[in-house]
Amino acid sequence: MKIICVGRNYSEHAAELNNPVPSNPIIFLKPDTAILRENKAFYLPSFSKNIQFEIEVVLKIGKEGKNIAEKFASKYISEIGIGIDFTARDLQQEFKEKGLPWDLAKGFDGSAPISNFSPAENFDLSNISFSLNKNGNQVQNGNTSSCIFSFDYLIAYISGFITLKTGDLIFTGTPSGVGPITIGDRLEGFLENEKILSVDIK
Repeated sequence: MKIICVGRNYSEHAAELNNPVPSNPIIFLKPDTAILRENKAFYLPSFSKNIQFEIEVVLKIGKEGKNIAEKFASKYISEIGIGIDFTARDLQQEFKEKGLPWDLAKGFDGSAPISNFSPAENFDLSNISFSLNKNGNQVQNGNTSSCIFSFDYLIAYISGFITLKTGDLIFTGTPSGVGPITIGDRLEGFLENEKILSVDIK
């Protein structure tokens, strides 16, 4: 099982980090040890002073595909959920300034909490609302209609480089409003106004 992530897929998020809007999807990977299931707590690591949350819609792949045509891409999405892409922002910035890969800033243990998943046919994939509350206050609010690159385009693009297999997860990008976490915080993720993810920070 692979965890494939898309960076800067919402223009307002790119702007808040002073990054240019990409002309092609920005793709990076997380290892399977990044997954955090069943609303388990996230323990702040000692190697970063600035872990930030990024709420995202997550696609689960239902069958294997390579070089998938965009018009057929939706047939490869079996389920929909949400996840948090935890990012060690200080490490990421340090690595970027040195021109180095920033895998460690994104792929550390527990950096990908995920919700339970629901059948994709229950959703209009181009119009899914999702949000994140921090300590009861909404901090992120997005809709997939605002994606720079649609889900179909992402699947077609990614599968041109990497074979997608059953069970693979695609984190599709975060809206604006990302921010830091501290011990004692509670993050709650919503999909179509239904709370389906909760993570306590310890």
